[in-house]
Amino acid sequence: MSIDTTKPFPKRPRLRDFDYLGFYAYFITILTHDRNPFFKATAAVDTVANFLLETGRLRKFKVICYCFMPDHLHLLPVGENDNSNLKSFIALFKQKSGYWFKKNFRENLWHVSYYDHVLRNEESIEDVSKYILENPVRKGLVSDFRDYPFSRSFLDLSGLKP
Repeated sequence: MSIDTTKPFPKRPRLRDFDYLGFYAYFITILTHDRNPFFKATAAVDTVANFLLETGRLRKFKVICYCFMPDHLHLLPVGENDNSNLKSFIALFKQKSGYWFKKNFRENLWHVSYYDHVLRNEESIEDVSKYILENPVRKGLVSDFRDYPFSRSFLDLSGLKP
């Protein structure tokens, strides 16, 4: 499930024959504009995380976990009803958080597109969550994912080993 975040994603890499509606779970990666390390400050991360959770509620997505790396965001949202529209959720989240960021920091926050992976039946939400949360460990930012201040899981991960 490794994603190469060293290169920007294509402008519109969505699946052509998939409507992104319903009770699906997704592994999403969104790059910052020009790979700028905007997510090093608590104030910026906390505000953008609040936009993420608020937009999830509005668009009927439960955000299972997220991890703000310095220059990108990983998240695992799950649709809560038949009308949960991933494209609408991500577009509104990027619009709201990007507007706030531009107003406060005078810079564009997001890359124009994002990477999505629709979880298949054989893929465990717990395993994908652990993969997302361990990203700071793989990048050498912390030795235990529980020590990273810019990630959160809404699953009980007490049984996971560091």
